[in-house]
Amino acid sequence: MKKYFKYAMYVSLLTIVLSFTACQDEIEEINNGEEPTAITANSSTADLIQRTSSNDGSWDNIVDGTSCFQINFPYTVEVNGLILTIDSEENIEQIEEIFDSVEDDENLLDIIFPITITAGDFSEITINSLDELRLLAADCKEGGEDDDIECIDFVYPMTLFTFNVNLEQTSTVEVASDRELRLFFKDLGDDNLISFDFPVTLKLSDNTTIVVESNEELAIAIENAKDDCDEDDDDDYNDDDFNQDELKAELIKCVWFVTEFKRNDEDQTPQYVNYILNFKEDGTVSTGFNGATVVEGTWSTTVGDDGAKLTMEFEASTEFNLEWNVYDLGDDRIKLYNGDGNRVVMKQFCEEDLLELTTEGVTEILRECTWVIKRVKNNGEQINRLLGGEFEFQAEGVITLSNDTTVSEGTWAITTNAQGRFVVAITMGDENAVSFEWLLSDLKDRIIKFNVEETFYELVIVKKCIDDDDEEEDITFIKNMFDNTAWDVAYFAENNDESTALYTDVKLYMENDGTLEVRNLNGDVFSAGNWFVYRNAFTGKLEMIIAFETGSNYLPLANDYQILEIDEMRIELKHENETGLYDHLVLERE
Repeated sequence: MKKYFKYAMYVSLLTIVLSFTACQDEIEEINNGEEPTAITANSSTADLIQRTSSNDGSWDNIVDGTSCFQINFPYTVEVNGLILTIDSEENIEQIEEIFDSVEDDENLLDIIFPITITAGDFSEITINSLDELRLLAADCKEGGEDDDIECIDFVYPMTLFTFNVNLEQTSTVEVASDRELRLFFKDLGDDNLISFDFPVTLKLSDNTTIVVESNEELAIAIENAKDDCDEDDDDDYNDDDFNQDELKAELIKCVWFVTEFKRNDEDQTPQYVNYILNFKEDGTVSTGFNGATVVEGTWSTTVGDDGAKLTMEFEASTEFNLEWNVYDLGDDRIKLYNGDGNRVVMKQFCEEDLLELTTEGVTEILRECTWVIKRVKNNGEQINRLLGGEFEFQAEGVITLSNDTTVSEGTWAITTNAQGRFVVAITMGDENAVSFEWLLSDLKDRIIKFNVEETFYELVIVKKCIDDDDEEEDITFIKNMFDNTAWDVAYFAENNDESTALYTDVKLYMENDGTLEVRNLNGDVFSAGNWFVYRNAFTGKLEMIIAFETGSNYLPLANDYQILEIDEMRIELKHENETGLYDHLVLERE
């Protein structure tokens, strides 16, 4: 159930005002002491910019049933026998009110043709029949999967520059709306070079703003934010803004597990992994780890013109004591924020979702297959050299850790702490980075999280079974792509700092058995490693672990990445670091 039904304001047709700083035969060369950073009109960054400035057609889905275009005002519809002229967004609300007033009857809506629609690129098309409309709508991807990006917006006006192939400035263009920006791109050739007059300000879905200083920062900001909100692009229009009763009902339905927690600009997620908030109908709320000491408090909600708010108050613990803004609620997840420095993300689990675990059950799960290391952190520092290593939990308390050609052996045992929570004690004589009493903080299908109590020590492992019959189609597709194929490092940035040039003379040779080699252009092997693809059960995203042998010069490329885009010739990956900066890796097939 989506919670925010957003009506986009209709944008009147405006003319882009072009202010040329020089004629084509009097080109002005930029001379500011540094080379201008320009992008081509067909680049991935330009694509992100155009998707962010696309026309959002989801607000009239009640009429046309598609989010890829909107019907231009005015037009006429017949709603349950009533003739309405639609010339404003208020009329759209009137349609929904008519439907809601006759819940027991079948709702009927007929459009009186011809109509004119505005597409995502702000082009206008005349539609003469329902068959024509349905044919066009059939190509639209719904449910937030369409091309437009709505979770981040440009703040106008903005100024853009165009350049020739010598990076000499040829014109200056000021745009004041999404429409003007999209039409600016529409008039460009694929090889035209452009840049912005930085800094550029963007507004996020929670109404906070960020400022970017370069094309690279702009692309990263859009990538980071594009999936951070519910775009309300479903064909299901009748999912009204939730009222206070609906918000309360959702909160008390089941318990909520904290998956992300930021307080006063400090990430405190490790201390709150598997922390529970249980909202009760009488206005009380209990918190604490499952099976541990419970802290009692109170909660209340308000829903008004400034949005939905959730207030919590605890005497014994003050971390959650704020008036939180609810900016996303749906799909068993809730996101809360208060200012820039406070954020809570929680996942809802009902009784049927929670695993009834026993010591024997956890033992069986661990011994069933090998487990690939997705992440190891010691005192907040990630140990990249252990990425991709494989644990094998064997009988009689024996455990092995295989990393490249090295196999370490140690012991393991399952116990419970004073609160009854499971602890997996690992002792690996020659590998201190994993030798701890790991608290089992979360267990989902194929992925387990551990941490050391009240510390920034974390271990995340992913299940890897040989001849896995339950492997999903997407993962099989990716494995088939990497069948002794060579891949170029087309782009790499560590902590937003690009260093692609360091890898232009090598290629990654990927085998579908999970091995990889770094070779130079002559085919000489410089380094070896492994890769592993899986579906993260916590986020639902496809992820990829890339690892290299200890001491390799290519360790900066090693990480647990989220897969952004993939096809047979290209794969784009990202990883968010502790600082909030990102590592980006783009591989292109030879």
